[in-house]
Amino acid sequence: MLGAMHSPHPHDGPLARLRRGHEKLVLDLLRRHGPLSRAGLGSHTGLSRTTLYDIVGGLVTAGAVVASAPAAGTGRRGRPVETLSLNPAAGQAVGIDFARRAVHVAAVNVAHEVVGSASRAHPAGLPWPERIALARQLVDGLADGALGLGSVTGIGVGVVGPVGAVDAPADPPSDQPSDPASDQPSDPPSDAGSATRSAAPGDRPDGAGAVRELLGAAFGVPVLVDNNTRLAALAESVWGSATGSRDVLYLRLSHGVGGGLVIRGALHAGAYGLSGELGHITVDPAGPPCDCGGRGCLETVASVGAVLDAHREAGGRSADLAEFLAAATGGEPAALGVLRTVGGHVGTVLAAVCNAVGPGVVVVGGELAGAGPLLLDPVQEALAAHVLPLARSRLDLRRAALGEYGGALGGIALVLQTTPLLSHYRRPDPEEAP
Repeated sequence: MLGAMHSPHPHDGPLARLRRGHEKLVLDLLRRHGPLSRAGLGSHTGLSRTTLYDIVGGLVTAGAVVASAPAAGTGRRGRPVETLSLNPAAGQAVGIDFARRAVHVAAVNVAHEVVGSASRAHPAGLPWPERIALARQLVDGLADGALGLGSVTGIGVGVVGPVGAVDAPADPPSDQPSDPASDQPSDPPSDAGSATRSAAPGDRPDGAGAVRELLGAAFGVPVLVDNNTRLAALAESVWGSATGSRDVLYLRLSHGVGGGLVIRGALHAGAYGLSGELGHITVDPAGPPCDCGGRGCLETVASVGAVLDAHREAGGRSADLAEFLAAATGGEPAALGVLRTVGGHVGTVLAAVCNAVGPGVVVVGGELAGAGPLLLDPVQEALAAHVLPLARSRLDLRRAALGEYGGALGGIALVLQTTPLLSHYRRPDPEEAP
């Protein structure tokens, strides 16, 4: 009889599927943003207070989410605001940044708590098997050797040079996935920050796929790969100076010049993994030739080498960046003049990009950012002069906060955004579903 018929999946009706969708939305938000209050979750999800409390309660009961009150002495008045985060015991992610002359590693649990970090320099051109062995040694030593690879759910890796967009989806994981682009990186640069400069042999295996295979064999966990400067942009939006900002433009001024763009909280890689090449925007069509084949690129005036050359041409005697920064801090006119010129070029380029993509925060990092306000004040002046009037008061310029660990932490953020962590958490009894 019709009345006696049953669905083969009695607890997979529309309401149960809707609940699972709400659970996934909450887990994805906590995975990407770290700890949030219920009010914060409500603003991100748009769920009613009753529905959200029900979903959160089920996730806490299931062990996927933990709740914690703020530490004593925070100075807040009234009732303490409870925050929610992913269960730290649910897994950990490792980030590795293979810079040209160093390996940087870091580990974070899914609650966005840093477990440990380490770094070690090595000669340029060190063979890849030795680089990976060094990375494994550093990872094994994290948290005083207490980090077990059995608890690691994924590894995010930063390398110099362009990396195909297959490893860096442009949309957050809660959206529909897009078709992956082909992974065909070209020759890597001589340093982090520029993806088009020539490189010494051995800077990277033949493509990101080779990196994944080598590291997958060494660690036995899934591996995601992206350009380390783009990953630093993502890290600054999660843990650094742009924490909480969903639309961030990042520029690194190092021996190369490059950047990254975070859109709606996710890293933008571009159709062919070439997003972020800010160092190859032209600032002077009649300027010096650039390694990319163009002339007068930002990198020809704002890289560390270009800045030192300009300082010497102006009568300075700095042998390296440390001496240049010391001269600028001491008020030497030649050094201050170079920084003002460089800051003007940087701000003009950033303003053009801001007018095109509309970020809320601009972050400047790299060794040259060590000049602080001596560089950033001219950058701010150029932004104010060239950014559209409606956006000027809304744009926030900040100095990067994560230093040499930005690429490694960005690799972790990539893993936390794209790997289905907690997909097998213990669910409540299906009978409890609405």
